[in-house]
Amino acid sequence: MSTKLCGKTSAEHIYEIIKVKIERILKHNIVPGLTVIQVGDKKDSTTYVNMKAKMCEKYKINSNVLRLPETIKESELIEIVNSHNNDKSVHGILIQLPLPKHICEDNVLNSVDISKDVDGFNIENVGKLSINAKPKFVPCTPDGCMEMLKYYNINVAGKHAVVIGRSRIVGLPLAHLLLRENATVSICHSKTENLKSITKSADLIFAACGKANFIDKTMVKEGAIIIDIGINPVEDETKKSGYRLVGDVNYDDVKEKVQAITPVPGGVGPMTIAMLLKHTVDAAEMQIP
Repeated sequence: MSTKLCGKTSAEHIYEIIKVKIERILKHNIVPGLTVIQVGDKKDSTTYVNMKAKMCEKYKINSNVLRLPETIKESELIEIVNSHNNDKSVHGILIQLPLPKHICEDNVLNSVDISKDVDGFNIENVGKLSINAKPKFVPCTPDGCMEMLKYYNINVAGKHAVVIGRSRIVGLPLAHLLLRENATVSICHSKTENLKSITKSADLIFAACGKANFIDKTMVKEGAIIIDIGINPVEDETKKSGYRLVGDVNYDDVKEKVQAITPVPGGVGPMTIAMLLKHTVDAAEMQIP
């Protein structure tokens, strides 16, 4: 029987660290502050933003959510970002993605001060991560994956780690973080040939391809460890909503074959939010004289 890698449990460990840090920061009359900027009113984005705001409130982090119209000009959005760059009460700035098509995401993300770039998407932070330097921050989901592995005492050094997906948000930064911890990394994507032969050689599989139940037991070796980063809605008439959420891995199919696996939901998701809060608190801590 495989070990279930519970994101809620490992996130609680991060929150205990956060509470200690916040107590120390408050003694210096600094209250950690996070600004979340949402453009448009996409339902899933609104849900994510509300969850982040709720957790900030729970842990005494000032949360300022800016909900801007989808028609906002890129220049206007960057002006707003700059105003929060210059606001000393704001320690973290998060741009909720995706942005509307008429706005260049790179321009907006790169306008965030690197010391407030708690999502780790500014090109300077990205570049430093890619050359194994010291970025101020790295993207929250990959960082959460690595912290979860540490919590469960899973050592990646010398192991073959396969990352399925090459997005700038998850796949690419995760590969760099794994390399930093001395894993041997393969990055697979939609153009990869003989994918199954690669995944079957993996000690660890990180699934982030956005395809429901894509990975099954024929694609994994006995005793592998799986971190499922996907979150996909599938029809389910038994649910009030008409759907349920599943990962990129067919959990029920592989669970008897693998050593450990994250569930969906309840796996990587809670860690992503926990790391966002930790990054914000870390940014505030940097302001202590």
